[in-house]
Amino acid sequence: MTINEYQKLAHSFAKYGDELYPVLGLAEEAGEVAGKVAKHLRAKGKLNWDSDPELTKAISKELGDVLWMVAEIATVYGLELEDVMEENIAKLTDRRTRGVINGSGDNR
Repeated sequence: MTINEYQKLAHSFAKYGDELYPVLGLAEEAGEVAGKVAKHLRAKGKLNWDSDPELTKAISKELGDVLWMVAEIATVYGLELEDVMEENIAKLTDRRTRGVINGSGDNR
């Protein structure tokens, strides 16, 4: 499945009235990813991704929810995820070329 195919299929599950929903949902789902990691750190004292398949599975499920919200935000704004991804890689490549990949600010 391509990312644009995913985006179209994911949108077929959309059941919300306000276009703000996926933006707020993204914050919530990203928080759930962070929460899984935080709880793991509290319980284990450190992260060891390779030896904790339960954490990996939980993160995968939450990232799926994050991806759905991102796809919906793109759809609401008339964007295709493939274009968003290509633009992001072009931006990162430019920053790396100019030696500002570790800097801060949107327009570095």
